[in-house]
Amino acid sequence: MLSNLEFTTPMVLGSLGLLILITVGLIIFFKMKFKNASGLSEKYAGNTGLQTLDSRSKYPEVNAFSMSGPFLRYGLVASLFLVLAAMSWTTYEEEIFIPDNALELDEEIEIEPPRTAEPPPPPPPPPPPVIEEVPEEEIEEEEEPVFEDQTVEDETVIEDLPEPVEDAPPPPPPPPPPPPEEEEIFKRVEQMPRFPGCENEGSEKEKAKCAEGKLLKYLYKNLKYPAIARENGVEGTVVLQFVVDKDGSVDDVTLARDIGAGCGEAARKVIESMNNMPEKWTPGKQRGRAVKVFYTLPVRFKLEG
Repeated sequence: MLSNLEFTTPMVLGSLGLLILITVGLIIFFKMKFKNASGLSEKYAGNTGLQTLDSRSKYPEVNAFSMSGPFLRYGLVASLFLVLAAMSWTTYEEEIFIPDNALELDEEIEIEPPRTAEPPPPPPPPPPPVIEEVPEEEIEEEEEPVFEDQTVEDETVIEDLPEPVEDAPPPPPPPPPPPPEEEEIFKRVEQMPRFPGCENEGSEKEKAKCAEGKLLKYLYKNLKYPAIARENGVEGTVVLQFVVDKDGSVDDVTLARDIGAGCGEAARKVIESMNNMPEKWTPGKQRGRAVKVFYTLPVRFKLEG
């Protein structure tokens, strides 16, 4: 009979509160009773037997030790009830509605990994040349050139002319800096990312199955069905895409498919809240090292009943 006894959390808290109230009530009752006792000195004026060493109070009416037996039995009963309630305290896991085939997609979604770094824009084209109007000027007539005598005679000494110095060509411009290396984002890896809480399981397959179940519980426990969608009976599947980083954090959450009525944003908030969990995702691995992995997750909105 006692093995089937169950106490839920409200029952345990209610019983504990009731015991506290009864105990406080008894203390106040007997305190008021002993305080209102009057006229005892006149009643026992000639009785000297109360002043013995065995007497624990001056008058029997205010002898608190006379109630030690009932108080002891009350304490034993209360302690036994508390122990029984603690041993029979039963907690039930909150029921989470998870739609059937929650992780199945009706059709393939084209996955386009996000760009980690946008290429720099091309330089602007040079401005067009400005055509300036040349004012008309009077052309002066050139005077006839005067020819000098360049006859060379035997006595004429020709000095060696200095060799012309050619200007060195300008140095070539420095090469442009190499573009930043974009870290590759994988779509499929040897070990896909896993939701936390299943690293103590056995094989990789068992860990993946456990992580899938915990992901669904977290998702549909924290998912708030928008009121406008509920009132208008909006149902369907929202598809989100995000990147599980090398440290297990969730980045670049995007909506690949939305059904409207606020469902997409509600699902996005749940995914972004995963960065606030005590544990982060187990990152995906390729050849033994952690890498960034692109993850696609369907979220099914279905009204209960």
